[in-house]
Amino acid sequence: MASISGICSSSPSLKPHKPLLRQAHSLRRDSLNFPTRLSKLSDRRLSLSPTQSVAREISAELSSKADGGVHKKEKKEALEKDPQALWRRYVDWLYQHKEIGLFLDVSRVGFTDEFVTEMEPRFKDAFKAMEELENGAIANPDEGRMVGHYWLRSPKRAPNSFLRLKIENTLDAVCNFANDVVSGKVKPPSSPEGRFTQVLSVGIGGSALGPQFVAEALAPDNPPLKIRFIDNTDPAGIDHQIAQLGPELASTLVIVISKSGGTPETRNGLLEVQKAFREAGLEFAKQGVAITQENSLLDNTARIEGWLARFPMFDWVGGRTSEMSAVGLLPAALQGIDIREMLAGASLMDEANRTTVVRNNPAALLALSWYWASDGIGSKDMVVLPYKDSLLLFSRYLQQLVMESIGKEFDLDGNRVNQGLTVYGNKGSTDQHAYIQQLREGVHNFFVTFIEVLRDRPPGHDWELEPGVTCGDYLFGMLQGTRSALYSNSRESITVTVQEVTPRSVGALIALYERAVGIYASLVNINAYHQPGVEAGKKAAGEVLALQKRVLAVLNEASCKQPVEPLTLEEVAERCHAPEDIEMIYKIVAHMAANDRAIIAEGSCGSPRSIKVFLGECNVDELYA
Repeated sequence: MASISGICSSSPSLKPHKPLLRQAHSLRRDSLNFPTRLSKLSDRRLSLSPTQSVAREISAELSSKADGGVHKKEKKEALEKDPQALWRRYVDWLYQHKEIGLFLDVSRVGFTDEFVTEMEPRFKDAFKAMEELENGAIANPDEGRMVGHYWLRSPKRAPNSFLRLKIENTLDAVCNFANDVVSGKVKPPSSPEGRFTQVLSVGIGGSALGPQFVAEALAPDNPPLKIRFIDNTDPAGIDHQIAQLGPELASTLVIVISKSGGTPETRNGLLEVQKAFREAGLEFAKQGVAITQENSLLDNTARIEGWLARFPMFDWVGGRTSEMSAVGLLPAALQGIDIREMLAGASLMDEANRTTVVRNNPAALLALSWYWASDGIGSKDMVVLPYKDSLLLFSRYLQQLVMESIGKEFDLDGNRVNQGLTVYGNKGSTDQHAYIQQLREGVHNFFVTFIEVLRDRPPGHDWELEPGVTCGDYLFGMLQGTRSALYSNSRESITVTVQEVTPRSVGALIALYERAVGIYASLVNINAYHQPGVEAGKKAAGEVLALQKRVLAVLNEASCKQPVEPLTLEEVAERCHAPEDIEMIYKIVAHMAANDRAIIAEGSCGSPRSIKVFLGECNVDELYA
């Protein structure tokens, strides 16, 4: 069995910081006049009464309240191609963090010295906003919440002792529980192995993407507990994960993660897993762990039913920034990953990102490059290419972190801006045989972020495939060759390099991009910490399910008649008092028929007007409910 000594080892890098004494205040502020490089854009002035609450339509270039105009700049110059000038630019702009073993190269992004100078006032405001955020300001004004994920790796920065103790006590509880499970002190009640062998994590979005990324990146080849994820409400996917566990279900620790405790996909996964436990004659509560907000529905259920353990999620930590909370730390610790080293790496990166000198602040350099490359309006996509198999899921993780944070319809002043930054990616050198062809020669609607890892294998394990060349040299050559080939055709790129993939470097990468997102959001004046579009989708999904219940009631009533009364879609819609929803009713009926829950008496789904439908049986209880 794997050693547990490293799971929560103390780290000298988690040093206490002096708390900032500035009085925190709201981050909401006047709209800024952002520089842009697009030509011939409208500088039409928009005038609205201060009392108007209607969101204002503004041009792609963010409006300026100060003068009502837009700062224009001519089309960007051609990228520098002279090798000696490029070398000087590389040296001038290369960032290195020696303690983490991380480098950041933004030299292949074409921002000019003039642009950096123009952006300095914006960065000054962004740094101030970030300082206020860390001091406890209401940085999520739409939901009236603080934003405190930075405190998770530096608890002494929390704005009061109560929060500091909550963070520290939770970390200690996670470490102690993980040690007890891995050592066999905490055991499943009916497993022949006498200890837990598997983890089944049930959660979605930020409750899954972070833990999945970290597991793929850092789990040892033979972890003390292997981990599986149910991260969707797809019945076939859930069945597959449970079937893969087989008899090891009896030695599986189930972690259910939901901040509100009411996330439908997570609830569904929990109910499916509980059903599997009942069918196997197992008592779920003895193997269940809840990670949720205190006093949520899930927390109360776990407490009443006597689940094995409960850990808190905090109101001031969003799902997409929760990897350094119990959400990410408990699954990692159970796999034998040193979570205190992850926290140490994040803390070191946070400290580096507190400097107000842009060229010495790696997160600010990323935000600067994103703004330049996408014109501050998301005009180009960010393609993330990690040249390391273990970092494959980093692009999926960043997809949520960046797009859910930056993709907003309105800015902080109520202007409709439709901001965003699209993220997608694969891995190198798989990308070389997938879509590099288009990146090199096709539509120029992107910039690239390469993730490079210098260490190919553990020391002493490398060997040469041919004289002077190892397998890792080929991977290195592919990365550098792709970077050069893209740049020669004026495709910009950023390169983030780490010495090796370790808990410390992974923690630093997470912290780097969390801060870059926060700074960029300040530059474009949007709230990075809420997700109204996600909530709108959830509400719409609820309305579909409510309509389905009405359809079922109508069909059940018709199916209970003698003889059975098959109904057309128009008749179903009329009896549901929802003629405007006939298309959705058709889709509901088609889905039910495909799953043997409704019978098409006449016609076919390929010709909706021909359909007559009824249920296969009459549910009398429902009829008289």
